[in-house]
Order: sequence, then C-alpha cells, then structure tokens
Amino acid sequence: QVQLVESGGGLVQAGASLRLSCAASGRTYSTLGLGWFRQAPGKEREFVAAIMWAGSNTEYADSVKGRFTISWGYAGNTVYLQMNNLKPEDTAVYYCAARVRPGTFDYWGQGTQVTVSS
Repeated sequence: QVQLVESGGGLVQAGASLRLSCAASGRTYSTLGLGWFRQAPGKEREFVAAIMWAGSNTEYADSVKGRFTISWGYAGNTVYLQMNNLKPEDTAVYYCAARVRPGTFDYWGQGTQVTVSS
C-alpha cells in the first residue's frame, strides 16, 4: 500500500501562485512515479502533471504547460506542484496519485481544494 497526503490548497485571486505538496509513504518503491489530477464541480477528473522516480521525467496537460511545474522535494518522497498565473478555470480539488504501472494510477490521496477567484 501507498499512502498519499496532499496539502497547500487555498483561495487565491487570479494571477496568484500556490504550491501543492504530496507526501508519499508506504511501499513507494513499488511505484513508477507520482502525479497530480484535478476535478472541478460537475466535471470529470483530469490529468494535470506527472513525474517519474527514475530520471525525473515529467509530463503535463496542455492546459497547464508553462504555468505549472511538478518536482521532487529534497527528501525524495514528496512531490510538489508549483502553480503560477492561476486562472479561475484552475479551480478544482487536486489529487495526488501514485503510478504503479504505465498508464495507470492506483493510489490516491484525499485531495486538496484550490479556488481561484476572478
């Protein structure tokens, strides 16, 4: 099992920045990497960004490229999502997830709310 705990959400104005954190524990060695997803009210959950343990390869959704950055923390079992130039459409619950196999995320955190006001 892998446990994921997100933090760092909040209410900000458009154009502001936030940094989300995800602390991973448990059998993290069984995973390929971590990612962030988000779900806005009335919408399906969507991929935001992901990073691999090996080589720190990253991937991003087109909607956040150039504004969001995913990175590993110094301790190694923490992943950050730096979100700059936030827009109202970024408002959602953001979830951290662990990738066990290519193409699938099998462990999920409880989510943290991000609200961007216009």
